[in-house]
Amino acid sequence: MAYTEKFQQLADAARARVVEALPEEVDELMAGGAVALDIRDKEEHDLDHIRGSLHISRGKLEMNVEGAIPDLDTTILCYCNAHNRGALSADSLRSMGYRNVRFISGGLKAYRALRPSK
Repeated sequence: MAYTEKFQQLADAARARVVEALPEEVDELMAGGAVALDIRDKEEHDLDHIRGSLHISRGKLEMNVEGAIPDLDTTILCYCNAHNRGALSADSLRSMGYRNVRFISGGLKAYRALRPSK
C-alpha cells in the first residue's frame, strides 16, 4: 500500500521512539504476561489475529485502553498488518505513560510467516 509522505514521516518518527518486538519473540513474551494488542479495524481482526490478543481499534485506542489495561507497567505488544499503525499506537501509549510498550516488527504478516494460522 502506498502511503502519503506525511503519514510515513509520522509513522517513521513513532518507530524511532518505541522499541520493536521481533515476531519470533511474541509467543514467549505473551507466555510471560505480555498483552498482544491488535489495533486494526474489527473486520481485519475478525479475519485473523494472534491467538489470545486483545482487540482495541486504533480509532478508539486512547479512549479505551485504560479500562482494558490499567497497569502502566504491563508489557504491551501493539500490532497491525505491517508496522506503521502498530508503531503509532505504541507511541501513543508511551505518551500516555505506559512504560513497557512495544510494537511487533512486521506486524501480523511477519508473525504469520513464522506461525501460519491454524
